[in-house]
Amino acid sequence: MRLLLTEDDPQLGRATQIGLEQNGYAVDWVLSAEHALTAARLHDYGCILLDIGLPGQDGMQALHLLRDSGYTGAVLMVTARDQVPDRIAGLDAGADDFLVKPFDLDELAARIRSACRRAAGRVREQLVHDDLVIDVADRLVTKAGRQVALTIKEFRILLMMVEQAGRVLSREQLEKNLYSWGDEVESNAVQVHIHHLRKKLGRDLIRTVHAIGYCIDKPAAP
Repeated sequence: MRLLLTEDDPQLGRATQIGLEQNGYAVDWVLSAEHALTAARLHDYGCILLDIGLPGQDGMQALHLLRDSGYTGAVLMVTARDQVPDRIAGLDAGADDFLVKPFDLDELAARIRSACRRAAGRVREQLVHDDLVIDVADRLVTKAGRQVALTIKEFRILLMMVEQAGRVLSREQLEKNLYSWGDEVESNAVQVHIHHLRKKLGRDLIRTVHAIGYCIDKPAAP
């Protein structure tokens, strides 16, 4: 999943970006609410982390504008002040959760998963597709009861395709889920990841749709 981090403290922002990348996310980082709003118009983010206390336009104002513009993904507000009125105002404006600084990176990752799960309408951190089981929290995949080792990017592609089973996803859509700003992307990177997934999970799982992209079909009705 690709995330947008809004944090004006360079040290905290970089540390948070690194920590989230180690948790398997592609992370774009901006320093202001204005830049966050621009990025959200240009890219498709599964979750946006908004610091309330930003210079200029604050995070609460940005949250109102994000929701008014039609953004339906998860929004997690990060704040240095744990005040009930702030939390109430943020939740009423469309925030999915709040986290108070200083925070633990593992807790942040868990709250992101929870907020994204609710935004996607899922009730569990586990996806099942025929004999394939994906544990989102622990990034584990089993097929027919056998654990299959995947790289972070292979896992991200598989998760995105299973979540949108039946929909054809283009190479560009998959790349946007895998890479953040500044990452070098090989022209055949997605094809290589798809090739490895087919070797590990079976060639029939991922279908190529000529000149369009790739698709994991919905499971057959019982």
